[in-house]
Amino acid sequence: MKFIFLKPEPNWEGLYFYQKSVVLYLLTYAFAKRYLHRGDRTIDQMVQAARSGKQNIVEGSADSMTSTRMELELVNVARASLKELREDYEDYLDTRHLRWTKDHPRYTAMMEFTRKNNKAEAYKKIVDEGTDEEMANLGLTLTHQVDRMMIGYLHHLEKKFVEDGGLKERMTAARLGRRQTQNQEITALKARVAELEAEVNKWRTWYAEQKKAGKL
Repeated sequence: MKFIFLKPEPNWEGLYFYQKSVVLYLLTYAFAKRYLHRGDRTIDQMVQAARSGKQNIVEGSADSMTSTRMELELVNVARASLKELREDYEDYLDTRHLRWTKDHPRYTAMMEFTRKNNKAEAYKKIVDEGTDEEMANLGLTLTHQVDRMMIGYLHHLEKKFVEDGGLKERMTAARLGRRQTQNQEITALKARVAELEAEVNKWRTWYAEQKKAGKL
């Protein structure tokens, strides 16, 4: 069944920033469980922030079929969650003097790898075997990359909303379009009725003239 008011079903699994958010969740879960002390509240905070980022992207994409505004809001919620996660990675690295800056020998390679790879399979080795330094720097980098991608996506959504409107706007446009079609149909029918009435009057006149002349 085709719904005229709904936008096409989104392919959220194909969004690069969603794919990276999945990596970020798996990485964060492994990092927090492996390297943070049991009972540390940061474990749950980091895992939940990573999960919230991923889930709100999915929910926003699902809601996009009916509401661009809701998708905008949920993507912003995802951004907020991942910003919180970024702070946790920064705190871990800075308190231990482990953050990789641009002059670090592994910084460039890490950046190139993350830019080229979005799916979880590529990160399996570091998720399974990475040191806390490697995983935290990778997690920090991914939070920045996902955020930049989401900002670009939000600009795209804002433009689409201005151009196409939301569900309410699309329903109004559909109603106006239908009303215009109905008005055109009514105008055409009135014209046809006028033509038929003229034809009837023509025959009435002919009949009256023929009868008066005694031909009928």
